[in-house]
Amino acid sequence: MPEVTAAPKEATREENLPAGAGLSAPVAEANAVDVLKNEPDEIELGVGDRRYRVRGLAKNTGFESLRVSLRAACGERWHLDTLDLCSARQREGFIAAAAVETALKPELLKRDLGKVLGALEAMQEARLKAEVAPKKTEPGMSAQERDAALALLRDPKLLDRILADFAACGVVGEETNKLIGYLAAVSRKLDAPLAVILQSTSAAGKTALMEAVLAFVPPEERVKYSALTGQALYYLSDADLKHKILAIVEEEGAERASYALKLLQSEGELTIASTGKDPHTGRMVTQEYRVEGPVMIFLTTTAVDIDEELLNRCLVLTVDEGREQTAAIHRLQRERETLAGLMRRETRSQVLATHRTAQRLLRPLAVVNPFAEQLTFLDDRTRTRRDHMKYLALIRCIALLHQYQRPVKTITHDGQSLAYVEVTLDDIAAANRLAHHVLGRCLDEMPPQTRRLLELIERLVVQRCAAAKLERSDVLFRARQVREFTGWGSSQLHVHLQRLVELEYLLAHRADHGQGFVYELVYDGAGKDGGRFLPGLLDVEKLRGRADNGGAQIGSGTLPHDYGEKRPGLATELPGQNGQHPAPVRPVSGALPGPVRGAGNGVFPSEKSSGEASATENAHLEGAPLAVAS
Repeated sequence: MPEVTAAPKEATREENLPAGAGLSAPVAEANAVDVLKNEPDEIELGVGDRRYRVRGLAKNTGFESLRVSLRAACGERWHLDTLDLCSARQREGFIAAAAVETALKPELLKRDLGKVLGALEAMQEARLKAEVAPKKTEPGMSAQERDAALALLRDPKLLDRILADFAACGVVGEETNKLIGYLAAVSRKLDAPLAVILQSTSAAGKTALMEAVLAFVPPEERVKYSALTGQALYYLSDADLKHKILAIVEEEGAERASYALKLLQSEGELTIASTGKDPHTGRMVTQEYRVEGPVMIFLTTTAVDIDEELLNRCLVLTVDEGREQTAAIHRLQRERETLAGLMRRETRSQVLATHRTAQRLLRPLAVVNPFAEQLTFLDDRTRTRRDHMKYLALIRCIALLHQYQRPVKTITHDGQSLAYVEVTLDDIAAANRLAHHVLGRCLDEMPPQTRRLLELIERLVVQRCAAAKLERSDVLFRARQVREFTGWGSSQLHVHLQRLVELEYLLAHRADHGQGFVYELVYDGAGKDGGRFLPGLLDVEKLRGRADNGGAQIGSGTLPHDYGEKRPGLATELPGQNGQHPAPVRPVSGALPGPVRGAGNGVFPSEKSSGEASATENAHLEGAPLAVAS
């Protein structure tokens, strides 16, 4: 690199005399230090006609040492060495060697090195102070941007508005998932945020859905990684994750950090004790690192089985993999190539900017639920202890999101003023509708994809029974026929068929011709809504009506006298205890493989393909999208 030169200040002849030459006059007053270049990786200082190039200053993290690469040059002669400028012994060694290489007097080099050290210490102090100074995390916003964001937050149909804005940004379908994802993102401002896992097969769009949700969040309030090592989270700065979103593209990429993620979600912080060297004494000492929460965790995965410890801490969302959703995505992809698609992209930028500003305006207020004592939840298994907390957190998220539509109340406690907003019955009603779709699946014994395959197989069997006038027990089928009917891949189908056999929803029989198995459906279709309905939740409308009639003291913890006899919201029409899936209606006949059936046992002919089934028959089984009103 060519050296930067500057007009040297006046210096006496004696200053530039070679070492050992006699002095005819006292050494002149030292020249001031000129900063000729100041970049993160290189600094150049000038003292008279001498140039000092410094590299590696930014690697020093304190004032105890200043280890740098220093090059001293005068004219065409120079000397380069690496030293710690805080060490007098190393400075003396550098001066002696530089005097020989540059033919400058040691006294002159010693004065120059003192000035270089002073200048570098000032630069290091300024840099370290800038690093620890509070950073401005909220970008400035214009009055117009603020007004637009406030209009959004004060919209009486705020939840519907959020769904409409997702559609305007080009996210089709997935109504429940979009709303849950948005509310979970808002929960980062609470003391106990939600956590979300998006589960689907490969290429179903889980990452695109996560990116769509994160796009509504200000960039400074989200942290996204593709993978994490086992100790990576422990060595972040104290507040790097506090009240932010930690998004990880694939759960497999964070497998080694799963323990840290569980602790961060449960405890709200991470602490680790590690050994390190004391810079003063050189001895090994124990150092403590602490990462503060709370943090909202957002993961995606293609795994069928999720770690149970992580699963019961998160809301599990599944991507719609039906044909209707695929057709809608194809239409949107084609629209992006048109003029309308270009206009949509421009609209998307404006919509996202408004939502990001609105998210910045949301205050981390406390939320008080005056109806908490009236709420009900399943209590038939220990797992519901954490699911109940998710349900309450969902209510808090909805109330926090509507803070600009509620009076912010204050109370003084122990000399401190606490600000809070209150939950309304509308918040509980919206949370109930979402909980039925999300927590209901979490309590299901089968993964969502396995449940979907079971329903498709049942549809296949029902059609064959009607066409051939057979009993369900007489219908056997091969995996190939299920694959043709559903359009699923072989590997994916194999995993979920085995799961259904293990759970005794299917019986496997040895095929009478060739190798392999044929399957019999022993599931009678009862309780099929159990995976999408959460029994035992409070019936808000009944509570609202009783409150109007004076039957219930809202917020007092008093319930009508008949409440315990017939709990509102309980799905009494679902068979099995508390709406759980009943056992198979036909007993399992011994160990697998079972008895061999004859040729006339109702096995489907192989020439019948899924192409003969109508689009309606193979449509997505999850029903109409959820529409939630605020």
